[in-house]
Amino acid sequence: MFEQLKDVFKVAAFKYLSTVDANPAISNQHEIGGLKDAGIGQHLGILDDGKRRQIQATLVYLEDNESTILVEDTVTWYDCRFEDHTRSAEWRLYYKSNDVTERFQPGDFFMIALTHEGQLLMIFCPPQSEYENQIRSIFGAQHLNANRKGLKQVSINSNIASPIRLMFARYGLEIGHDGTNYLDLIHDKFGNSFPKTRDFSTFARELSPEVCPIEMPDVALIQWMETEESAFRQLEKHIVREKLRTGFGENGDDVDEFVIFSLSVQNRRKARSGHAFENHIEHILKENRLTFQRGALTEGKQKPDFLFPGSDSYQNPAFPAERLRILGAKTTCKDRWRQVLAEGSRVKRKHLITLEHAISEAQTSQMQLLNLQLVVPAALHETYTTTQASWLMSFGDFISEIRTLT
Repeated sequence: MFEQLKDVFKVAAFKYLSTVDANPAISNQHEIGGLKDAGIGQHLGILDDGKRRQIQATLVYLEDNESTILVEDTVTWYDCRFEDHTRSAEWRLYYKSNDVTERFQPGDFFMIALTHEGQLLMIFCPPQSEYENQIRSIFGAQHLNANRKGLKQVSINSNIASPIRLMFARYGLEIGHDGTNYLDLIHDKFGNSFPKTRDFSTFARELSPEVCPIEMPDVALIQWMETEESAFRQLEKHIVREKLRTGFGENGDDVDEFVIFSLSVQNRRKARSGHAFENHIEHILKENRLTFQRGALTEGKQKPDFLFPGSDSYQNPAFPAERLRILGAKTTCKDRWRQVLAEGSRVKRKHLITLEHAISEAQTSQMQLLNLQLVVPAALHETYTTTQASWLMSFGDFISEIRTLT
């Protein structure tokens, strides 16, 4: 149903950046070595003619409480000793100065991976951070120690299937292409503009009719989100590309209009994902014939994402509080999960469904102490520790619990 790591990547490796890797002021280099020994070099090509190979790369820096920094650039793969015939070859990856390389520093965690399409993915983040834990979990490297020198190769031959592209999408990363072209279907249905999110979510579900939201609610939720994410990115690329060709303003070079357009693209991305998540959850709940309200009011004009069975029951003091449930929905958690705690004083144990993988034990422990139950689609449970996974609920588990209340 989902892809395996080996379906997306050829090879991957990680390390903690050394001073030589990250500080050109000291090393006089913009280079990272060790790729050949880590098994990446052979896929990039070990040439013997001295030619330098330009490779498309996506560089990203992840940091808590900061916006993701993402740069599409080229890096250079070459033998820095080719002209010295007295010494053996030494292969390095040269990177140019950009917003990402200006941000990382010695000691930062670095994961590099090569897709089957030949795209290099280079991810940097602070060491021992939530992001390091999440990136390790995607590549199944939670328990691997870094080499003291050089890169540590990651085994990508695990048979475990997971929603890899969806996990990367939460960082704004599109990894390769799943091979499906939705653009013609989108144009036939919506034309050449962005449709309403609810309509687009319905369209995404129509593209995946084989998955049953009653028998497999967890699979349906992830598959529909993956499909919508892929279809939306294809439409967005098309519309943005056309706009870039026509330019901005009367002469095509209006900077203010460009900035406004750029901000609208970013804001649409952020808002659309959250609304799409709620749309698909709502559809699954309806298909399972559960009684609920989306966006119902509780105290103080609080509006939980989903209230069970609804506002009339919640506002009725005679209705048993133990039969009330609140489900918050957030594609990512961070500190925003605390917002759910204030959304209905009659409900002592609240639920939060998320697509975030590998949340730290410190955060899930706080959730437990504050009586917040985390709901995570079953396919993402493997990214959590064994202790955490035993406490997590799947979406199917939550649906079963709601059924017992009627």
